[in-house]
Amino acid sequence: MAQQKVSYTEENIRSLDWKEHIRMRPGMYIGKLGDGGAPDDGIYVLVKEVVDNSIDEFVMGNGRKIDVKIKDGVTTVRDYGRGIPLGKVIDCVSKINTGGKYDSKAFKKSVGLNGVGTKAVNALSDHFLVESYRDGQRKKAVFAKGELLKDEKVAKSTEKDGTFIEFIPDGSIFKNFNFKVPYLQKLFWNYCYLNRGLTIHFNNEKFFSENGLKDLLEDNMESEPMYPIIHLEGEDIEIAFTHIRSYGENYYSFVNGQHTTQGGTHLSAFREAVAKVIKDFYGKNYEAVDIRQSIVAAISIKVIEPVFESQTKTKLGSQEIEPNGKSIRAFIMDFLKEKLDNFLHKHPEIADTLEKKIRESERERKELSGIQKLARERAKKANLHNKKLRDCRLHLNDPKIDRAEETTIFITEGDSASGSITKSRDVNTQAVFSLRGKPLNAFGLTKKVVYENEEFNLLQAALNIEDGIEDLRYNNVVIATDADVDGMHIRLLLLTFFLQFFPDLVRKGHVYILQTPLFRVRNKKETIYCYSEEERVNAIEKLGKNPEITRFKGLGEISPDEFKNFIGPEIRLDPVMIGKDAKIEDVLEYYMGKNTPARQEFIIDNLKVEEAVI
Repeated sequence: MAQQKVSYTEENIRSLDWKEHIRMRPGMYIGKLGDGGAPDDGIYVLVKEVVDNSIDEFVMGNGRKIDVKIKDGVTTVRDYGRGIPLGKVIDCVSKINTGGKYDSKAFKKSVGLNGVGTKAVNALSDHFLVESYRDGQRKKAVFAKGELLKDEKVAKSTEKDGTFIEFIPDGSIFKNFNFKVPYLQKLFWNYCYLNRGLTIHFNNEKFFSENGLKDLLEDNMESEPMYPIIHLEGEDIEIAFTHIRSYGENYYSFVNGQHTTQGGTHLSAFREAVAKVIKDFYGKNYEAVDIRQSIVAAISIKVIEPVFESQTKTKLGSQEIEPNGKSIRAFIMDFLKEKLDNFLHKHPEIADTLEKKIRESERERKELSGIQKLARERAKKANLHNKKLRDCRLHLNDPKIDRAEETTIFITEGDSASGSITKSRDVNTQAVFSLRGKPLNAFGLTKKVVYENEEFNLLQAALNIEDGIEDLRYNNVVIATDADVDGMHIRLLLLTFFLQFFPDLVRKGHVYILQTPLFRVRNKKETIYCYSEEERVNAIEKLGKNPEITRFKGLGEISPDEFKNFIGPEIRLDPVMIGKDAKIEDVLEYYMGKNTPARQEFIIDNLKVEEAVI
């Protein structure tokens, strides 16, 4: 059969202006869009890009305070830096490749998107206002979706020098978005940890850090440190670390103030260097995995002209600390060889505690080795028969796919519930893991139980997280249980399992709770699914006289045809987040330890807790 010819002439060539390109391909500039349910959703990137410019001013010694307000979807950011030069205000927010960051003398270690950030915010906002105050004068401009609506002449002003930006994300691009307070709080705390002396006021909350990365670890550790935090500083580098009673390795890494959530060359260099220096200090051939087991660490470096592996800068790709300079690996290795080795010599009591922890990890690893081999064989055999896992075709660790953020595994209980999801899922990106009854309460148990318990062993194998979450097969791990007492108990047991043995899954924002409707209200013309009693009352009022009302007691009662509505594009997921002041040890003890009247009272009063949104 002859292939049909497609015309290709001058008429097929099209040039897009800056805002059209950003709006057509927003993912190239801000990553995934989302609705605010994940920390890397686009609405947070918009906030970050505006604040980054204010941070650059602080780094250059201009303005020690930033005011941020977010209410009803409207974001305002006011800094007290030098202000954008008045004749370039419009260019700086609407012309790609325009900005002060191209002058390496002024911004050689900048954090922003190099002339793209505020333009992306402007193009992706229904409303965007910018005002610059300099030397008693003001310049103001207003845009909508990148189009200039108002260009006011320079006028006198009594405002202090600085910049004010206000924007509302475009509702047609960011559908049904909500800003979640914990994600914003984490963003602003990180800014302050990395910029000591900076104060950020966010709504009615103040953010300030006196001790940098040491404060970051103290505020975010889920259990007490085994020894005082080791805090080391040098030119263009700051490191803090300790060990806690937990599984895995927990890192916070930053480059030029940018939170590199996916790590990169600097984090790899730190992991290698800290193991080598500690091994050399003791003069013993300890395994790196035993040295780093249970470590919690933060590293921040400054790099001239850094290269990142994505536009949103979540992973550092640079090999050198500056063009044609020392490699990042050598820079970090040399720093730790001097600073960490000196520290351990000066603090023998910390060195002794650290070595005891390494030996403890080594002993546990060797005890587990035989059990692990048998467990892997059982998991492999079970997966071949596909008894519990209904897998999908695409996976997170496949570098060829471009839908990584969509990969999801639903963990559910019972044949009827898993059957409904299995029949209605997207077989390309959605997998289903079916539990048999209630899982074991893992609180206080050692990792040995993960391999000896069939449910835990097979779940671990399905997620591919035995050696950490680097090879996690699904971006979203969704707990899908019935909205009753038994379903909530299973949910708590699963969360206990993850927090006890794989806390990184929760820390890195991979674990969610699936929200499914409690009621269906319908008449002959319309069907409304309701997720709360309030929604049910509103639906009855809307549909009028005597609508049919169905109460869904379990997931298995929802037909596959209906389930498609709840796990498709309009899926409702509640992220599981660890609060800044919460310690995993205390949380698990409260919920899963010995029964207490206080816990019983809490559960009765909080059968369903709504997350705070603004």
